[in-house]
Amino acid sequence: MRVVIVTESFPPDVNGVAHCALQTARHLVARGHSPLVVAPATAAGAAAGADLQAPCPVVRVPSLPLPGYPQVRVALPSRRVAGAIVEHRADIVHLASPFVLGVRGMAAAARLGVPAVAIYQTDLAGYARTYVHAGEAAAWRRIRSVHAAADLTLAPSGVALRDLEAHGVPRVKLWQRGVDTVRFRPALRDEALRRELAPNGELIVSYVGRLAPEKQVELLAGVCGLAGVRVVVVGDGPSEPGLREALPGAVFLGPRTGDDLARIFASLDVFAHTGPFETFCQTVQEAMASGVPVVAPAAGGPLDLVAGADVVPEAHRGDRGQVVLGE
Repeated sequence: MRVVIVTESFPPDVNGVAHCALQTARHLVARGHSPLVVAPATAAGAAAGADLQAPCPVVRVPSLPLPGYPQVRVALPSRRVAGAIVEHRADIVHLASPFVLGVRGMAAAARLGVPAVAIYQTDLAGYARTYVHAGEAAAWRRIRSVHAAADLTLAPSGVALRDLEAHGVPRVKLWQRGVDTVRFRPALRDEALRRELAPNGELIVSYVGRLAPEKQVELLAGVCGLAGVRVVVVGDGPSEPGLREALPGAVFLGPRTGDDLARIFASLDVFAHTGPFETFCQTVQEAMASGVPVVAPAAGGPLDLVAGADVVPEAHRGDRGQVVLGE
């Protein structure tokens, strides 16, 4: 089968959409299919090495950095999307978290008579609530409009599926994520790394992910004040300067990937994910595969992954269902 994967993000970007699109391409190739990826161009030359490592051809569409958040790039109008679908002779178009580029991919697929599957992966309504404060209804209108045009929408968790159905999105099925248990495993625990991060033998509590307002990493401030605990933050994003002030004593390691990230995961004592707007939350599974206990929000994707996430006492929940950490 010939598949065109139209994705809003792809490596060298480090985020859930990019990771899932890459893994989808890898699995398709491993099963004898022929994928092609269409993704926004990154900063000049940044994608060259990543594209050479990709398991299939990658077509880059011109893009601009999102104002205030340069790590996210938005694709510009381009004929390359339709051209890629035609030239690849696609049997199906796979739309990874369609928003801008994915919408153009959807329109091109419809015009060419090629079936399209849309992957719901980003809680745009939650993001709208965080960034716009009055845009949740508009975000759901956008989500409904985009996904209603697809032949099938795949949701990564039970909560995401129910949210889509409740807001009138038709033809939704559950498509849960796996985790790489070869890369993420307890055997990678590194005592030398632990001594480097916590030289006095502190309990290591870590967040791994994007540092952005919707992730609410500042909730770890209470944990920073606990005796015998060292907070470690892995990732980058626009909230990093403020978080360095909000989390006194925390160690910031910057973005990490691959085997380096796996070694960090296995060396933790507790993984704490703070964001309440996850449709799935791949890092929760990566921590679990590494043998690390997880504290996560009682909301969204983690409800499918963390035992007891749906029975946290109300006194310990925030306004979006998240566990109130540090109490």
